[in-house]
Amino acid sequence: MKLEGKTVLVTGGTGSFGRACTRVLLAEHDPAKVIVLSRDELKQYEMAQEFRDSRLRFFLGDVRDRDRLRRAFEGVDVVIHAAALKQVPAAEYNPLEAIRTNIFGAANVVDAALDTGVRRVVALSTDKAANPINLYGATKLCQDKLFVAANSYAGSRDVRFAVVRYGNVVGSRGSVIPFFLRQRETGVLPITDERMTRFWITLEQGVRFVLRAIDEMRGGEIFVPKLPSMRIVDLARAICPECRIEITGIRPGEKLHEVMVPVDDARSTLEYDDHFVIQPIFPWWDAEAFRKERGGRPCPDGFCYSSDANDRWLSVEELREIVANHLP
Repeated sequence: MKLEGKTVLVTGGTGSFGRACTRVLLAEHDPAKVIVLSRDELKQYEMAQEFRDSRLRFFLGDVRDRDRLRRAFEGVDVVIHAAALKQVPAAEYNPLEAIRTNIFGAANVVDAALDTGVRRVVALSTDKAANPINLYGATKLCQDKLFVAANSYAGSRDVRFAVVRYGNVVGSRGSVIPFFLRQRETGVLPITDERMTRFWITLEQGVRFVLRAIDEMRGGEIFVPKLPSMRIVDLARAICPECRIEITGIRPGEKLHEVMVPVDDARSTLEYDDHFVIQPIFPWWDAEAFRKERGGRPCPDGFCYSSDANDRWLSVEELREIVANHLP
């Protein structure tokens, strides 16, 4: 679906992704309206002062509140669901809060979209949802399942749901980069394990991939971009080459490497030049027709898209350039 002349609502719209997405939507896609839904009135005020665009609307609300979502979704064509509690330690310590926002909130988004005539809904996921070992990843896996299954309930309605899953975002709130920059003054960078690897994506790349998924989705897909990997020790050297690295040991809920297409999903995954599509395994999904229409190569048996077995790695120099270009 093209976004020109459409009304787009972004849940969690005052966050890092929401602000970047709003900027790209207004500058390049000429929507009729962009509605920012979030809980924080101060951030909404600050965002309004920054953008000053007559097409921008702000709606105070929480994805936990189904009635408020129904009100917000009236007249909306496209919903981008970015609202989440995403700090791993906070989710471990406050599990019910993460469940209420990330799972029940996702269910509310699905119900409100079905009830109000929204046509396309995309949820933001995370690599931590693939084979999750922490509560945050588990809640996002539940969200992904809810959004894929929601297509079963659409009936004759012209509404479709899909998911976009990608890795760590440069400079987002809670990113390791601001932490490293703060630690630089101490001369010591704590790293949990020197073998650790992660996928890496910029905010703008994430936004553009999400908007592309809205245009291409049939409903039920999990879109996964092909991303470069980086070693945490290389990131540390890129940001603070003068600092001493101190190995502290892996924290609860933390993986050595991240996965975006697990082995068990590979049998239903198609590979393209710059992304993967994990297809739903539901009676309503015609895998043969999808492949005829969209192409793609079936992933081989036993395939796993993980950050330690990638064919593209960011060097210290590339990481330094990315950090310089994508942080204030």
